[in-house]
Amino acid sequence: MTEQLFYESISQICRNEKDGLRKIYEDYHPMIYSAVWEIVRSREDAEDVASEFFIRLWDIADTYKPGRGHRAWMLTIARNMAIDFLRKRRREEPAEELPEDSGGQEAVDEGVIGRLSLEQALSTLKEEERQIIDLKIMGELTFREIAVMLGKPQGTVAWCYQRAIRKLREVRL
Repeated sequence: MTEQLFYESISQICRNEKDGLRKIYEDYHPMIYSAVWEIVRSREDAEDVASEFFIRLWDIADTYKPGRGHRAWMLTIARNMAIDFLRKRRREEPAEELPEDSGGQEAVDEGVIGRLSLEQALSTLKEEERQIIDLKIMGELTFREIAVMLGKPQGTVAWCYQRAIRKLREVRL
């Protein structure tokens, strides 16, 4: 969907015309679902968050500013919703009790390390680096599109992306 068609669809949503949301849903549901799944890593949770995303899109359509990259705008919202979902779930989960002298501490440690490794790797990045990584990989945007959206030179965006990738590789070692 082009920027112009997206803007027309958003305008329809602002006029309470459901056809605008249907068009966006049909074109972007796979992208939104994929972006959310990369964070929540559960089919059911990704479906729930993706569905909530389109409900929220209906509510916030009037906040969209044309010319800044609609895919990046939607991916940022979806990513934040997925992160909020995980944070809320963590607050609601009771702390796991470990059996005394179970001998399984190594298995518990490996499970915790596995869950945290991606989060830890991403936490080593600056917010701008995480955003550029998200836009490039999940949003499938070009460096030029990201540069326009962030108001930064294209070379700076490419350099920041490469630096972030190097940091992530170092964390994995």
